[in-house]
Amino acid sequence: MGVGDVSKRILLGRKLRSSQLGETLLPKRIALPVFASDALSSVAYAPDEVFIMLSLAGASAYVWSWKVALAVAVVMAVVLASYRQTVHAYPSGGGDYEVAKVNLGDTAGTTVASALLVDYVLTVAVSISAGSQYAAAALPFLSGHEATFGVVLVVVLMAINLRGIRESGAVFAVPTYLFMISIGTMVVVGALRWLGGTLPRAESADLTIIPEQGLDGPLTTIGLLFLLARAFSSGCAALTGVEAVSNGVPAFQRPKSKNAATTLALLGLIAISMMISVIVLAREIGVRLVDPADFDRLYRAGAPVPDDYDQHTAISQIAEAVFQGFPPGFYLTVTVTGVILVLAANTAFNGFPVLGSILARDGFAPRALGSRGDRLAYSNGIVALALMAIVLIWAFDAEVTRLIQLYIVGVFVSFNLSQLGMIRHWTRELREEKDPARRHTIYRSRVINTVGLALTAVVLVIIVVTKFLAGAWITILAMGFFFVVMRAIRTHYDRVGAELAADEEDKVLPTRVHAIVLVSKLHKPTLRALAFAKATRPNALEGVYVATDAASTSALMEEWDERRIDLPLKVLHSPYRELVRPVVDYANEIRRANPRGVVAVYIPEYVVGHWWEQLLHNQTALRLKGRLLFCPGVMVISVPYQLRSSEAARERAYDDDTRVRPGDLRRGQVRDR
Repeated sequence: MGVGDVSKRILLGRKLRSSQLGETLLPKRIALPVFASDALSSVAYAPDEVFIMLSLAGASAYVWSWKVALAVAVVMAVVLASYRQTVHAYPSGGGDYEVAKVNLGDTAGTTVASALLVDYVLTVAVSISAGSQYAAAALPFLSGHEATFGVVLVVVLMAINLRGIRESGAVFAVPTYLFMISIGTMVVVGALRWLGGTLPRAESADLTIIPEQGLDGPLTTIGLLFLLARAFSSGCAALTGVEAVSNGVPAFQRPKSKNAATTLALLGLIAISMMISVIVLAREIGVRLVDPADFDRLYRAGAPVPDDYDQHTAISQIAEAVFQGFPPGFYLTVTVTGVILVLAANTAFNGFPVLGSILARDGFAPRALGSRGDRLAYSNGIVALALMAIVLIWAFDAEVTRLIQLYIVGVFVSFNLSQLGMIRHWTRELREEKDPARRHTIYRSRVINTVGLALTAVVLVIIVVTKFLAGAWITILAMGFFFVVMRAIRTHYDRVGAELAADEEDKVLPTRVHAIVLVSKLHKPTLRALAFAKATRPNALEGVYVATDAASTSALMEEWDERRIDLPLKVLHSPYRELVRPVVDYANEIRRANPRGVVAVYIPEYVVGHWWEQLLHNQTALRLKGRLLFCPGVMVISVPYQLRSSEAARERAYDDDTRVRPGDLRRGQVRDR
């Protein structure tokens, strides 16, 4: 096994057989943290964004925070109920894409796919950026280097996911459950202290927020509605990630649909209760938050806050107040919150590759995205997602407030088209279903999806109106780019498929095969190529030598005659010492003389055992093959000759193939050497 193979095994683990795919399926206790970490982690930043938007009118506008939270909770509950219908109706893992494609057509399906791809990339970028900000708050030496730290975190997540979905789920389960427990404990303790009248004030409670210019007077009805709409649209970031469960149904253990629906219900119950509780507690302890670019609107005791003011997140301020006198509670809450923000990106690392594989199967994405790696994960999709997220994190300097403006547009586009597709699905089912009980169930499901469509359509309009100029236009452009690229890929595959379709003409044999064997010198590789070419019995066979030096040419011709080789030797004179062009021109000349014939070019090649030997041999052969492949009617045949060093490579490959691995004996896979 080479150094590269050893490194790969250390990082990714041993290879898994295709038959072991069932061993990677997830039980509900692991599936919940794997697929719900994104939606749960939004509790760490969605409340902050609600308060930041409301702060535009000053702290007095915080009175609306719990009402905004309830509105977001209602939308989340309806969307989750809608997706429970989806996982039962379409358990194959296509999720929104499959629903839209089957019921609304390829254009709608591609639109949904482009929206989801953008959303998955932004999920990683936002989650990792938020986690980097938490890390910088806890570790001062990271301040100013959040983007670099975020890139490192993405690479680590990519490596973990390349090891396989089950292993990554086991890694992420503990911190996700710790996050639930810590936030739940904080909420319960905070509620008890609130009811007992001992709830302390937040560290920022004594700050005064100066309203933004134009919002410093009494708000008109329209102005208030627009402010609440902005806060609501930012709070809807809590809905991201719920679609990942419908895309990941194939990863669940059987019964897949039932387990996925149960996971969705648990996700909704936990996420809604935590989000509302955090917003209510933050308001009660007097949390004050503004956009990091607007610290000049913060005053303490009549004086502006210093330039180096450190604004802590809502959860950290709540934890500090609730666990006053008990530092371990505060540090545990803040730590696991930072960790869950990083791990939330894992939802996208599970959803993006699966969606990419389905798109590849349908011809809308490169087929490489549909290939499973050594650990049965869609490795190419994982790497592609990581690279795109790294570009975003670096471009936006890991600033959550800037990235959040790009967020959730894509996911609500997919919500709307998915709901419309499900309505058509149930309508079609009603036409065919005769059983009254089943028809009643279908009617109920259609009502759920209809309500879901109405709500998500309103939310989408609000998001586009309130966030378009703030950065949502970038997301819409990105969606358009993905849409155009996917349609172009599908057009290319369709065109190639039509071009490659077999017809009766493909059965017609060539009228003549003219074989040429490339000769550089008369040694074993050349003689083997000559013998093999002769064994194929072509209509014409000759050796071809490119003459660049008169002395070498004369010596070769004399040796050719001395060995009594009963084949003609064609000498191509090359006054400019080119080796590739003369052979290509000669092959094309033969082809033009007999358009219905075939030219077979035999190229002797060395087989070496070390990578550095490849640099010393076969370079001309590689260039020649690259040119000849573009010549119609010319076939290129490599005739290998194994050098002694290749034996070492063969032995390494044999040892790797026959080595007994852990678990082989138990599975009955021990092979005789």
